[in-house]
Amino acid sequence: MNDDKLERDEAQRTANYEAVKSNVKSDVSAEVAADARTLQHEEKIEQMADDMRNSSISEMEESDREVKRGRVVARISQVIDYIFFLIYGLLAIRLILALFAARQGNDFVQLIRSITDPLYAPFKGIVPSLSSDGFTLALPLVIAIIVYMLLHLAINGLLRMFVHRKVAV
Repeated sequence: MNDDKLERDEAQRTANYEAVKSNVKSDVSAEVAADARTLQHEEKIEQMADDMRNSSISEMEESDREVKRGRVVARISQVIDYIFFLIYGLLAIRLILALFAARQGNDFVQLIRSITDPLYAPFKGIVPSLSSDGFTLALPLVIAIIVYMLLHLAINGLLRMFVHRKVAV
């Protein structure tokens, strides 16, 4: 999603740049034709053309750096998304197993518990779990999932700040 937005932003920026470049080129060409009679005007026009070329080159270099930085940050964001989705999935499995009172001696239950214990430990005992007819709703697991979602959103928001670019020329 971030790669698509970067590509759209870059396409819009390129289109705007080409439109401005075309307008400036036609204006400069008209000015060159009108004022080309004297040597002084020719030198001024040549200087203006050099300035425009240099400005265009530096703007394209800056744009290229921004796109590369955006791609790196987008890839980092994808890795972070993947890690958090794994966390959500594992905690959700643990929540479902607790809800249906899965047998603690089962190997799969022990595996899920051992994997999620480091993620769940800070939230144990925050609030009591609700029990009814052998089913248990582990509220600390629900709180853990919500906190991890908020942390995930905060990290993605921070990464978006690093790739925010102006799109106007």
